[in-house]
Amino acid sequence: MKKNKLVAVLGPTNTGKTYLAIETMLSFETGMIGFPLRLLAREVYDKVIKKVDPSKVALITGEEKIIPINAKYYLCTVESMPIDKNLEFVGIDEIQMCTDHERGHIFTERMLESRGTKLTMFLGSQVMAKIINKLVNNVDFEKKDRYSKLSYSGIKKIS
Repeated sequence: MKKNKLVAVLGPTNTGKTYLAIETMLSFETGMIGFPLRLLAREVYDKVIKKVDPSKVALITGEEKIIPINAKYYLCTVESMPIDKNLEFVGIDEIQMCTDHERGHIFTERMLESRGTKLTMFLGSQVMAKIINKLVNNVDFEKKDRYSKLSYSGIKKIS
């Protein structure tokens, strides 16, 4: 793998993008993933500490900080991602949040500046392909297709 590789894994919900990022991060010695939601960061943290020694896994959100002294993997909200870490893998989930009026500047800043020494992965909606291509050089794009089929089943009364 070439050094500082950039990959954008884009597609709709339920395509395994986040799962891919977690497994990819754990294949490296060190890594970090930024999530849009505190609860998602916590959920992934709970899954990762079942696979990896908890003393090597950090959780950093606006409300919760679990940072072991020898942490190798960081699961964070995007706003809480430490920018001073030199890690092999960096992932940013739900990269289409760059377009959000309130939080988009943080996602955009991370997309432009946060890099893994070996691999950086942007995960999100296919609508971001053109934007990423204009703003970031040398990105490999991977399109993901939905695993399940969505279909309209008609009007249902929910009362």
